[in-house]
Amino acid sequence: MIKPTPNPHVRLFAVADGISTEDLLVNLIETLVSADALSCDLAFYLDGPKREELLGVAQLIGLAQLLADRVQDGVGQMTAARR
Repeated sequence: MIKPTPNPHVRLFAVADGISTEDLLVNLIETLVSADALSCDLAFYLDGPKREELLGVAQLIGLAQLLADRVQDGVGQMTAARR
């Protein structure tokens, strides 16, 4: 039997309130660095198309990291300007 509606979304993770944007960005960047390292390390155990796919994922992570770095620079400049 197919259910007409999917199961409700289960929230497994949450970010605590009151954390500064800069702290959130630092944690985001550290998470991206870890994901990049894991994907690159794993890619070297693979061959062929699967290796290429995982290296593509690592490249996307690197691009996301560049974007997060740029946002962090902007937040840092805004914070410094307020002082």
